[in-house]
Amino acid sequence: MNRITQLFGTKYPIVQGGMIWHSGWRLASAVSNNGGLGLIGSASMYPDILRENIRKCKAATDKPFGVNIALLYPNLEEVINIILEEGVEIVFTSAGNPKTYTETLKKEGIKVAHVVSSVKFAVKCQEAGVDAVVAEGFEAGGHNGRDETTTFCLIPNVRQHIDIPLIAAGGIGLGSQMKAAMILGADGVQIGSRFAATIEASSHQNFKNKIVELKEGDTQLTLKELAPVRLVKNKFFHDLENLYETGRNIEALKETLGRARAKRGMFEGDLVEGELEIGQVSALIDEILPVEKVFENLIREFNEAKVELTL
Repeated sequence: MNRITQLFGTKYPIVQGGMIWHSGWRLASAVSNNGGLGLIGSASMYPDILRENIRKCKAATDKPFGVNIALLYPNLEEVINIILEEGVEIVFTSAGNPKTYTETLKKEGIKVAHVVSSVKFAVKCQEAGVDAVVAEGFEAGGHNGRDETTTFCLIPNVRQHIDIPLIAAGGIGLGSQMKAAMILGADGVQIGSRFAATIEASSHQNFKNKIVELKEGDTQLTLKELAPVRLVKNKFFHDLENLYETGRNIEALKETLGRARAKRGMFEGDLVEGELEIGQVSALIDEILPVEKVFENLIREFNEAKVELTL
């Protein structure tokens, strides 16, 4: 038992990231059934689809699970109401002010964690009354911090400034990396990319196949003018980068980005024109596995990573 397993009632201090187009009820329930904390990613779901996923997840597991909410997305009040109506007990918030809904959720007995990319916002989370902080380094896939602080630097710094439970995220896909994060001061880890390449993830098979093909340097953080995001270097990525040669024209970037690019890439499987979000740790992922096998590997690797160094 540690502070994360005590807080969320899980066997292991492992949280599955609430990734858009990956984190439906099948993935969340599989993670929870294997001892972690599964999260449904609400940001890629219409409210009625979110409600359906919550109900199906409840039917598929009797273990704790939660919902991830991106606070800058539309339909936010409707999403909050669904969470309250469906009796969700754990909520992870991101991409916004942690004060916005923390008090509302905690009044209903819901445990709240918030995702940050800096010490400054980790402190604000603690002041807002969240139960735990997820500190995410810029190795992570998807939307990210502008400062490009690595997980290795971020975690010990955040640990020095907050007292509440700390979850490390970004660049974690092996049990040895999980142990390293905890040695640095984390109480647990949030893992995204490794769970994206699982049988249970709701993303398209084309994208899962692409993940296991990626090598070092095949992803890059971009779009800092809008919302920083780590993408696979496909045609769509290079179309965005080519715009920088003519200056930082935000309107041109928005036009090229268009609508539903992430869905087109990760959910519909367009590897050329779609937006493909994945972390640097994808270079260490070489096969698509069932969630059960991912957990077996993580726990075995964690236990094998003995720290017996002396100076």
